[in-house]
This record gives sequence, C-alpha cells and structure tokens, in this order.
Amino acid sequence: MDFELQSSRPIWLQLSEQLARRIVTGAYPPGSRFPTVRDLAAEAGVNPNTMQRALGQLESEGLVITNRTAGRTVTEDVGVLDAMRKRLAAELTEKYFSDMKELGYSRAQAAEIAAETEEET
Repeated sequence: MDFELQSSRPIWLQLSEQLARRIVTGAYPPGSRFPTVRDLAAEAGVNPNTMQRALGQLESEGLVITNRTAGRTVTEDVGVLDAMRKRLAAELTEKYFSDMKELGYSRAQAAEIAAETEEET
C-alpha cells in the first residue's frame, strides 16, 4: 500500500488520514497488531518522528491502542470505527459538493448527478 503525500499539507496529518482510512476499510482489521513506527516510516519514506506524530493522532482519535509490551493494536471498538467512517464519508461528500459548486452546480443538482451516476453503475 503506497502513501500519497503532497507538500501542500503537513505530512504527519496526511499519514494519519491515510492510515485511518486503511483502518476503517479493514486493511488493518480490528484487534490486529499495527505495524511498527519504523516499518511504516520506511514504507512511507518519512522520518520515524513524523510517523510517530501521525500515530499519536490515531491514538488520540481512539483508532489504535498502545500496549507497552505488545506494541500497537487496532481498536475493536465498533463505535469508534463507525464514527471515523462517517467522518471520512462526510469529508468526501463535502469535497464532492465543493468541487461541483466550482463547476457551477447547486447542491441539489450535484445530488441529482450523483443519483443518476449511481443508477448507471
């Protein structure tokens, strides 16, 4: 799984968002052992301190739990996972409506286009 990083936003924040998405989509299943900071930093091509900051954000959101002797694990709290999934969906929806507004569509028109597209697939 590759990380997609852009220089326009803080790297640690982008890493945190991408790891959160991996968690809620099941790439890292609930209760599973989470990769180490060094492994993730090497995969992303970033400094371990940057990755540590991203993981700190995931911990503060309740997505990962640190156990001193067992390392990090993905939360098994379905409520936390559902809340994050909804938050990510809301962010994507807002981005869609914002992009459609730039194209000159109202929210209602954008919703109609989305519904039509859904019917076609």
